[in-house]
Amino acid sequence: MMKFLINLALRLIPRKYIQLFAHFVAKILSVFYLGDKVECLVCNHTYRKFMPFGRLQAARDNALCPNCLSLERHRMMWYFLKNKTGFFNDTLGMLHIAPEYCFIKRFKSLENLNYISGDLESPLAMVKMNVLDIPFHDKMFDVVFCNHVLEHLEDDLKAMSEIYRVLKPGGWAILQVPVRLGMEKTYEDFSITSPKEREIHFGQDDHVRQYGEDYPERLQKAGFVVKPYDFADLTEEECRRYGFFKGELLYYCEKPIGLQ
Repeated sequence: MMKFLINLALRLIPRKYIQLFAHFVAKILSVFYLGDKVECLVCNHTYRKFMPFGRLQAARDNALCPNCLSLERHRMMWYFLKNKTGFFNDTLGMLHIAPEYCFIKRFKSLENLNYISGDLESPLAMVKMNVLDIPFHDKMFDVVFCNHVLEHLEDDLKAMSEIYRVLKPGGWAILQVPVRLGMEKTYEDFSITSPKEREIHFGQDDHVRQYGEDYPERLQKAGFVVKPYDFADLTEEECRRYGFFKGELLYYCEKPIGLQ
């Protein structure tokens, strides 16, 4: 029943309202998830299990933290940032595109970050902007995050190139998208325009492609040096406790020093 209700809400309620009010609803529902079997690395709360999340065939159990609304990808990203980068200590200029609720206050509170968030529609963002035409100077940021955005854009290479442009040489980005494991080539067909057909072909009615395992090659076309990280250092038990997808890759994208 909970999965059905969340599925229905995601389909019927505009994204901006979900972003504004979902955390209030989730915290009320959290009383049904009290326990200590799973742990959110972002907010450090524990639960019996995480809440379900997703639409139709993409709906999945044990995904959403009732406290901070982190999903599997957010907790994986937090682990990576904390254990594999200097993100929480280095002095960094950061652009956060389509900012996630679970990250915003935490990133803003970090004294080492000069933090800017941007989005075309989100009421949570500091700057209204289009990722296809980012309104900032070349080589302005040390770090850019842009997660689960590119699958919505027909010209994803243009967005990647814009992100590359505003990064400083030596800077890095995390640009996560839903990748279908086992599918070698990205599938896109721009003649498919109806929401119903897009949901059938791409998994969601506002997606324009299904990325395959060639996703790093698309990032490389924009100039990035891509270093996939597979979380192989974590045990099955740790993945289960933190609510990770075992086998999912995180794409660490660097702009080489000396290149424009």
